[in-house]
Amino acid sequence: MSLLALIRHGATDWNAERRLQGRADRPLNPAGRASVQGWRLPPLLKDAAWATSPLARACETAALLCPSGCAVEQRLIEMDWGGWEGRTRQELLREAGSDALDRNPLGRDFRPPGGESPREVILRLKPWIAERARSGETTVAVTHRGVIRALYAEATGWDMIGPPGEEFADGTAQLLLARTDGSVGLIRTNLRLL
Repeated sequence: MSLLALIRHGATDWNAERRLQGRADRPLNPAGRASVQGWRLPPLLKDAAWATSPLARACETAALLCPSGCAVEQRLIEMDWGGWEGRTRQELLREAGSDALDRNPLGRDFRPPGGESPREVILRLKPWIAERARSGETTVAVTHRGVIRALYAEATGWDMIGPPGEEFADGTAQLLLARTDGSVGLIRTNLRLL
């Protein structure tokens, strides 16, 4: 077992516009970069191993937080939003109506057209989590909201049909217990990095 700290990347222009980013490779915007530069790691995470999603916004966030280097981990990439990437909720509502956007009753099995479900995100991450657990090292992973939500669902049993038990604030780490079978347990949410 080991400690796994999940940090969401800083803000991009698409975050500001409330667009679904998914696998689109957007850089941090100036406000996002400035915000990350103000984040400070708690002592608990000072000697951790680092991993980051391959997407630019996560790599840049990781480089600002860990200038000594960070391993790129493909499995930490954001959930694939398929044909919905780059779109806003309002655009999708106008085109497809509210039924197309309603995740209830699909929960973890909700999949946008041509995209990936949260359950598929979890399945892709389980081998990596098991590897980190076997290492025994504390790991900080810079990743994305969809990945964090999927792992939170796995850790807490949240079915992703109703709202989560907690929302995740920007500039925080979500602490999970990584187990050798690839499962996770929730330790703490919203550990401030400010």
